[in-house]
Amino acid sequence: LGSVIDNADVIIDFTSPSSTMENIRLASKKGRAMVIGTSGLSKDEMKEIETLTKNIPCIVASNMSTGVNLLLKILHDVARVLGDEYDIEIVESHHRLKKDAPSGTALKMAQVIADAVNRNLDEVAVYSRKGIIGERTKKEIGIQTVRAGDIVGEHTVMFGGLGERIEITHKASSRDTFARGALKAASWVSGKQAGLYDMQDVLGLK
Repeated sequence: LGSVIDNADVIIDFTSPSSTMENIRLASKKGRAMVIGTSGLSKDEMKEIETLTKNIPCIVASNMSTGVNLLLKILHDVARVLGDEYDIEIVESHHRLKKDAPSGTALKMAQVIADAVNRNLDEVAVYSRKGIIGERTKKEIGIQTVRAGDIVGEHTVMFGGLGERIEITHKASSRDTFARGALKAASWVSGKQAGLYDMQDVLGLK
C-alpha cells in the first residue's frame, strides 16, 4: 500500500483486522479517505479507528450490500414494534472458509435490534445454546452460525410470537453485490469531511 497510496483518492480495504489497522494508520497519516469492509474488528480496534478518522473520512461497514443495509433499517423499525413481545433469533450462514463467526453482519443486526429495544447486547446475546438449561429469557437475542459449502451469505432474523412468526431474510447469490456497494461507498466518501461513517450514511437511510 505504501508504494501506491500517494496516487490514490480512496483506499478500499477488505483484508484482515491486523492488515486493516496497518492500512488505516497509513491512510490517516497520508490524509487519504478509506472504505473498510473487514469483519472481525475488535472493540479496541474500532476505538482506534474512531481516533484515526478525526483526520480522514472513513466508512466502516460489515456488509456493503444495499439490500443488507436497507434490511438493517427495517429491522430497527420492526424491533421497536415487536421487540418486547416477540423472541428474537438471528441465523447466519456462510461458506466453509469464512474465518470469523458470527459474521460481522449478524453482529451488526443484533446491535441494531438491541439499540431499538434499549438492551445492552453484551448482556442479552446468546451464541448457540449448548449447555443452556431452562426456559428462554424474555430479553435474549439469539445468534446462531452455519458454515457449509460455498454459501455466499444468508441472514435470517426471526421474531417469534405466540401464534405467529415473522422471518426477514437476505440472501447474497454473488459477491458482486459487495463490490458494487464498496465502489458506491468510495465514490460517496471522496471529498467528505473527516469522520467515521457507515453504509446507512451512503444510502441516505439516517
